[in-house]
Amino acid sequence: MGRVPTGLRCGAGLLALVVGSAAGAQSTLPPPDISQAPSSASEPTQGGDIVVTGSRIRRDPLAQDAPIVFVDQDDIAKTGLNSVNDVLQRLPSAAGGLNSKFNNSGNFGNPPDGGGVGAGAAEIDLRYLGSKRTLVLVDGLRFVNAASASGVPGSVDLNAIPESMIERVEVLQDGASAIYGSDAIAGVVNIITKRSQKGLNAVVQLGINEEGDGNTQNYQISWGNGDDGPLQFVVGGNFVKQGSISSGDRDISLFPTPGATACDGACSSGTPKGRFIVLGQDLTLIDPLPAGEIPTLADYRAWAGASDRFNFAPYNFIQTPLKRYGVFANLRYEVADNINFSAKGVWNERKSKNQAAPLPLFVGPDAGNGNLLDTIRIDASNPFNPFGTLRADDPLTPAFDPTYAFIGRRVVEGGPRRYNQSVETWYGTATLDGSFGMFGRDWYWDVNGVYGHNKAKQTMFGNVNAANLQLALGPIANCTGACVPFNIFGGEGSITQAMLDFVGFEQNDSSKQELWTFSANLSGGILDLPGGELGLAIGYEHRDYSGRFDPDPIVAAGLGSDIPALPTKGGYDVDELYAELRAPIFADRPGLQLLELEGAVRFSDYSSSGSTTTFKGGINWKPIVDLRLRGSYSEGFRAPSIGELFGTPSRFDQEIDDPCNFDATPPTGQTLANCTAQGVPPGYVQNNPQISVITGGNPDLDAESSKGWVLGAVYSPSYIPRFSIEANWYKIKVDDAIQAVNANTTLEQCVLNNDALACANVTRTGTGQIANIQGLLQNIASIKTEGLDVNLAYRTDQTSIGRFGFTWNNTFLFNYDVFVPSVDGTEKISREGTEQGSPDQAFPKWKAVGILDWDLEDFGASLTGRYIKAVKETLAADNKLGSRFYVDMQLRWQSPSFANNFDFALGVNNLFDKDPPGCISCGLNNFDPTTYDVPGRYLYARASVKM
Repeated sequence: MGRVPTGLRCGAGLLALVVGSAAGAQSTLPPPDISQAPSSASEPTQGGDIVVTGSRIRRDPLAQDAPIVFVDQDDIAKTGLNSVNDVLQRLPSAAGGLNSKFNNSGNFGNPPDGGGVGAGAAEIDLRYLGSKRTLVLVDGLRFVNAASASGVPGSVDLNAIPESMIERVEVLQDGASAIYGSDAIAGVVNIITKRSQKGLNAVVQLGINEEGDGNTQNYQISWGNGDDGPLQFVVGGNFVKQGSISSGDRDISLFPTPGATACDGACSSGTPKGRFIVLGQDLTLIDPLPAGEIPTLADYRAWAGASDRFNFAPYNFIQTPLKRYGVFANLRYEVADNINFSAKGVWNERKSKNQAAPLPLFVGPDAGNGNLLDTIRIDASNPFNPFGTLRADDPLTPAFDPTYAFIGRRVVEGGPRRYNQSVETWYGTATLDGSFGMFGRDWYWDVNGVYGHNKAKQTMFGNVNAANLQLALGPIANCTGACVPFNIFGGEGSITQAMLDFVGFEQNDSSKQELWTFSANLSGGILDLPGGELGLAIGYEHRDYSGRFDPDPIVAAGLGSDIPALPTKGGYDVDELYAELRAPIFADRPGLQLLELEGAVRFSDYSSSGSTTTFKGGINWKPIVDLRLRGSYSEGFRAPSIGELFGTPSRFDQEIDDPCNFDATPPTGQTLANCTAQGVPPGYVQNNPQISVITGGNPDLDAESSKGWVLGAVYSPSYIPRFSIEANWYKIKVDDAIQAVNANTTLEQCVLNNDALACANVTRTGTGQIANIQGLLQNIASIKTEGLDVNLAYRTDQTSIGRFGFTWNNTFLFNYDVFVPSVDGTEKISREGTEQGSPDQAFPKWKAVGILDWDLEDFGASLTGRYIKAVKETLAADNKLGSRFYVDMQLRWQSPSFANNFDFALGVNNLFDKDPPGCISCGLNNFDPTTYDVPGRYLYARASVKM
């Protein structure tokens, strides 16, 4: 049976019949030359049975025992994309994850999971369950988790894997904790590397956005000695360079609100002219003053609201720049007739950047920094201070007696905040595998060792040292030596370079993660059943994880003016045992062409979160040759990550409406009484919708648990050769999901119910402003999701006008419910058909990709359609993000007579220049980067040669 592509080529409605796809030729059948090993690299048996992702027992790769999607090098080449992560994120079953469209450092702080911002990283998230619940393997073995230089992530950075080493990717869309252990709740992404190659393979791809920015370069090379002789090896490397796209160069991101042409309430109160809530007044400068000029009270006027706010939007990146260098080596040596040694080595370095608007320097009790900046005193002797001594409180007076509440000044003189990341990855594996005969049956064994090391460094430019700022704002008598008095009052241009040099500092953060793994596996046949051989696989695995995050000493001391952070360090180890059975009960009988039962059990003992046992069972039934029915039940778990366990308190900024705010709907009745009792003065107006939320790790966390069901059918009618249709229904329930209590919930419980426990986690300033809301991570949430995948594939025979192929893959999301604690006990949040806003994630009810392929002799073409159904914003319910249908096109020419095999391709992605829908509640740039393309057409040319 020939290969039938079906997938990253997934559908875009019936329109895909006309406009197909270059999203990647995902296929539900493996390539014809598939030859993966158990967790090593053993050869397939003479009968062709191999190990395919989702099981450790050898089987026929065409059996389609589980819902697996295959993406190989040819599929990736048809997309014009420069990262395997971008290709995988186009799968209809993928929810996105971190990618190069994220530009979040310094804008919203660190997420509550202890993993840091992850700037420049690339992650894959299946079924909208988060990248931490999708297991990433390389040749069946675990890969080291990312290092973000802002925390300790619990996910793999796919940017750390050189694309030139990838043979194909197998995506299991089913739970597999009983087979592989923790994290395989939503599915498994198994990256299969090149084990054999004869000669040289070189690829060059160049691309650019139609606007003239976002240019890319992708160079790949690999060479192997073929499969003759006892020693086989493949070595290679790649270099990828991606240019930036500025938010100021796209209409959608010119202002914080999509479609706006001027500032509104979403703009920042940290302005170049400054905002001064001092001595009972709310002021700003009339005009900036020349450098060195001392302001007077006559230079200020009343704050006017939106028109005085600062537009921070044009300073960000829509696409972040990066460079990736990678080299790899794969070798295999036949030690004896039935014993093989194989080893793999990978080195990869990523250099990436992101950018934010110039630093908003906030000082005073209502600033909400949580450090010295909130209590800083501005002395009357400061030569630029027209207001007299401004104090956060008077240490000589027992009562809180501030004379100013807030001063905000955008330090535009220092330029944008810039973040430069450098991430280095080392990864190596060694495997000894072989086979032997026992009781007349073939048995296969392998032992594996893995070491992975990820180290990241991040340098930030544009931060301010609060201790130096205190000296520069304080009594002039104390500002000696290198100290230069700081002018926070004079507006744009009044902060000189000498002032910046004294208060500013270069922030240097770092983090690293290490993984050590040892595993041993044994598989073979036990006895004959009516349908075939009863297969067994057993094994043992030990893993050791360690990680740490070290912020700059100035930041760790609480003296930074950007995102606060403290050092994090931790680790854990795990021992696991598993067993798997495959029992073919019947075969080749009427109504029972095949009846096969499968089962697996895994026991895991974690030093951090105790022990657990998970089970999986499945059935495969072919009532007739053309139809396969299958079903599975799986139990899963996810052990808490290092960041979740040991992450120190961090801050992220969440948009929250204070119920005590008199500005919109003034509080009344019991709510007003509670606000008054909690120290909120009459007429209180919330200064800033972004509230500091403080959260951190929790060493008492338990593992998450899950239950999953999959029912599927594959129909390949013999009367229509090369045609198949597949449908898979899935349902997943996650219990004890790790999450912090939503800050909105905590605030409402405090204000509306006067709950003492909740109020203990809400800190207000003397003027009633919310300084921060606190909450540790807990096992408090549950998630239920249900949906259907439908995949169709057809390829014609060769005709006089060529050969045609069509694939159409769809994912329908029926339900996605999150259950979290609320004021009334438990709140059900239904996500299907919505956009949740920051953190950005759309949950469309229908996603599809369709591909139409044509090949005639040395020429070929692909047309791809990608469809995303409309969603509504939950935080801006009157805004609908309309449906999007992207079209990609590629033309190809092949010359087998030149250098053995030469291919050239021209392509364009987003052919009809569809912009992403505007999103009000999304974090940056007014669109959801997990779901939609960068605005504009992308043009590329690709050439490859094999020699």
